[in-house]
Amino acid sequence: MKIAVPTRQDKTVDAHFGHCEFFTVFTVNDDKTIAETEIVSSPQECGCKSNIAEVLHNQGVSVMLAGNIGGGAINVLSGWGIAVVRGCDGNVTDVVNAFLRGEVMDSGVTCEHHDHHNNN
Repeated sequence: MKIAVPTRQDKTVDAHFGHCEFFTVFTVNDDKTIAETEIVSSPQECGCKSNIAEVLHNQGVSVMLAGNIGGGAINVLSGWGIAVVRGCDGNVTDVVNAFLRGEVMDSGVTCEHHDHHNNN
């Protein structure tokens, strides 16, 4: 299994999926331990309007552990077969390990603030 996490330079979950500095992708063994990590660059444009879902899908990612994330991004990721868990925060490795232990649940909260809406 591969899990992606929007990440800040300090290796914490970025609270804003669409503007994260990069994604950390964790490859998880069958025994639910982290086998390796890799960094995937974040696109310049807003996450939901970029090709990041396709890029992550093509790398085998099936889960996104996110902080705040909008409905558009959730729809795009879901369309590429990536399940989204919202409301994550803290060190990305700690969050992934907690998820693997069954301790991380989706918050059910979708970010409604978005700086790129057109009011036309």
